Amino acid sequence: MADWTEQYRPSTLSEVRGNDKARDAFAEWARSWDDHREAVVLHGSPGVGKTSAAHALANDMDWETVELNASDQRTADVIERFAGRAARNATLGGSAAGGGASGGDTASRQLVILDEADNIHGNYDRGGASAITELVKESGQPIVLIANDYYDMSRGLRNATQEIEFRDVSARSIVPVLRDICRKEEIEFESDALQQIAEGNRGDLRGAVNDLQAATQGRDSITVADVVTGDRDKALGLFPFLDAALKEESAEEALQSAYAVDETPDDLTAWIENNVLDVYEPTEAVRAYDFLANADVWLGRVRATQNYSYWRYATDNAAAGVAAARDGEKGGWTRYGRPQFWSSSDATADEVVGKVAAAGGCSVATARREVLPFLETVTHHCKPRELTVAMAAAYDLDEAGVAFVTGSGESTNKVASVVEDAQARREERIEEHADGAFALGGTGRAGDGDDGAADGDGSASNGSEAIVADSERGDPAADAPDGASAGDEDPDDADDDQAGLNDFM
Repeated sequence: MADWTEQYRPSTLSEVRGNDKARDAFAEWARSWDDHREAVVLHGSPGVGKTSAAHALANDMDWETVELNASDQRTADVIERFAGRAARNATLGGSAAGGGASGGDTASRQLVILDEADNIHGNYDRGGASAITELVKESGQPIVLIANDYYDMSRGLRNATQEIEFRDVSARSIVPVLRDICRKEEIEFESDALQQIAEGNRGDLRGAVNDLQAATQGRDSITVADVVTGDRDKALGLFPFLDAALKEESAEEALQSAYAVDETPDDLTAWIENNVLDVYEPTEAVRAYDFLANADVWLGRVRATQNYSYWRYATDNAAAGVAAARDGEKGGWTRYGRPQFWSSSDATADEVVGKVAAAGGCSVATARREVLPFLETVTHHCKPRELTVAMAAAYDLDEAGVAFVTGSGESTNKVASVVEDAQARREERIEEHADGAFALGGTGRAGDGDDGAADGDGSASNGSEAIVADSERGDPAADAPDGASAGDEDPDDADDDQAGLNDFM
């Protein structure tokens, strides 16, 4: 049986459903490419039609396509050999493309499509991210990058491209697609069955088509009883949630959507508060801010008591209360802005998340979505102080980093004292794990001439510098305790290189 998602993939942009504004912006990008010559990023949840839109655009413009997806090895060499050749106006066969860098026949162009551009990392894709950034800056052909999470892409790549967001496809846009497929496949259907499939997929059009095909396999009709797929285990995106709470859903529906978002209640409250005035009329905003004030009271109780069961009351007010303050549904598109708890500097945020990911042995995406919100909650405004010091020591954060995580002012004495104590704790920790490497005594290793000689009182002048240098080069003798050979292992130190937050507590 043919895959319906491929069989019924849109062949033209006009057939792309549920993202009319994104579709129109994408078409305008292509029509005006000669004027701006920039790459574009299509980003949004899986299954909303980003890749389909790219291929449909190529059909509309009569452009050839060159595609690298996540199953390909996307090293710098591979990207340059395939995508780079196309972007520099050469076909895969080696002949020059007619469009050229100066314009010419647009039908001779090649559209370079790179799927999952936010998932290029690690040794497998060595050099791939930097190669793509260089490629989009020099390209003589249009390039489309596909990403699920726009902010998982490097800042340099984001700055070098245009961005178009594809929102989750609403159930009312999914149902007509399912209906058309049923008619083409000559399958009788109950409207409620198609509605149930659409709602169960929470904006994932591709998932809905897959569920329809599974439910109708071997049948010539579909009823509600045939739909056995439950709600997909899919977290709701932050921006679709803001649309739901501020524009579309009832209080009860907005509350359920809040539970589906992978964000803590204090973060959700901050996002809503920062964007409510861009959507609500003044009278609506007055009512909404009453609920937000109540949410803030409950968040304060969480921080004061560390009783996280109070979070539910904050969510009730921030999501359901704010939705109830709205007079009916609202339309239009809104560019939502980050709340003030986010650092104004992407560099600071990226640095902190990178340190958390490195120390925890997790991906940057996991550190940003799961670890960082927890750290923000348990160290809010540097309270409790001892835990904040331990956190700053574990991740080696400077004042900007501590201020970013805790929400405190970077220039405050409180943050400065936390960083000072954290640095002292790190130095103590280093000495504890050095096993006497910085106090050689009579058994210490000598350097060159007098520089490495031990003094009579057991100290060494520059011998420790030699050992530090050897340690940086990986000399096992430099890390061995006094009187132990390089092959000896102290079982108490077996996990020293895995030091994390617990080691600083």
